Amino acid sequence: MAVRVPSWTLRSPQHPLSRRYRSTAREQFREQFRRSPISFPFALISIFALAGWGAYYIPWYYRNVIQKPYHNFPEPVARKLRRAIFYSRGQHLDIREANKYFRQALQLATEIGMDPFSDEIMGVKYAIAALFEEQGYYAMACDVLEIMRTDTQRWIDEFSDKHITDGNRSRVKKNMVQINLKLGQLYDCPYVNEPKDAEKRLVDAVEGALGEQQRRETEGVKQGEGDWMTNDELGATLEALGQHYEHNDSHYLALPLFLRALELCPPTSCHGVVLMNNISTCLAQQTPPPASLILSSPSSFPNTPSPPRTALVDQARQWADKALQRAGSIADQDEECNVGCAVATHNLGEFYEMEGKTQDARRKYKDAEQLAKKIGFSEGQANAKAGIARLKELEKAQK
Repeated sequence: MAVRVPSWTLRSPQHPLSRRYRSTAREQFREQFRRSPISFPFALISIFALAGWGAYYIPWYYRNVIQKPYHNFPEPVARKLRRAIFYSRGQHLDIREANKYFRQALQLATEIGMDPFSDEIMGVKYAIAALFEEQGYYAMACDVLEIMRTDTQRWIDEFSDKHITDGNRSRVKKNMVQINLKLGQLYDCPYVNEPKDAEKRLVDAVEGALGEQQRRETEGVKQGEGDWMTNDELGATLEALGQHYEHNDSHYLALPLFLRALELCPPTSCHGVVLMNNISTCLAQQTPPPASLILSSPSSFPNTPSPPRTALVDQARQWADKALQRAGSIADQDEECNVGCAVATHNLGEFYEMEGKTQDARRKYKDAEQLAKKIGFSEGQANAKAGIARLKELEKAQK
């Protein structure tokens, strides 16, 4: 007997549920659109825009913020450095944790075999010193830099001659100049206040920079030796030592350093205006060197008498005028030019005041005050007002 096959089949219950869900979703969408014909589409567009922005920004952030700054480091070292940077700033600042992870990164780099004098590793050490400096631990920052200096000097003494043609000698010697320069600036800051140590390190920086420059000019640059410091970098090194001498009232020592830095400065640079002001100030405040520095042996050069005070002030005024002329000749003036003009004008007022020319001095002080006010230079305004007040007191005393 044949079995009769039923004419109907059992349908899955998911189909009507799916259709019912889609139908409900469409109805809700239409209902929301009917209730809020402006807000609802705007909300949808905002959601899709935010999702698109996130789809683009998150991968970009990972590549450029998480990976790119550390792409020269092996991943184990990079991982420690990310943790160190995380604890180095913002609300998560923790000096101990940051220092710990920096040290662990250096230890891993040594174990992996990274060059301890590579730019990457030296950069990590600079970051440790900068962390201590930013948080006010200046002595610890100096200790880190002194260790770097000792290690670098040892490498220069033992291995520099073997690394001339691969450029490493030039790179490490340049690092040595930068370390000495930073140490000098730290020793000079009021929180450390070690002027003798500052002078020693700054002199080392200048001698190292000029010594290598002179060797290259005499012997020529050897093949593969690489570039040395630029004129701007050499000028900044000389200027740092000059500022140290100026701060310690050794203007006769600062003057030649500022003059040499000016020679290295491009003629269209606004920084030349600053250097000319420094030269002007040094001339006006210059005093003869101490007797202990004057050579008196028969083989020494004869001592020339110091120029009279009036001649020094006149030269200072000429340099201040040159600063104003230079600033006026620069097409693209920046803040350094504007501040330099205000300072030079104020200096001219002081020079006239030194010579007893009160009317000329008052005119320059007023000009300086107006310039300072125009560019928002509050210190310049205060100094100009103080100069005018000083002249008023002087006139009262003379009556």
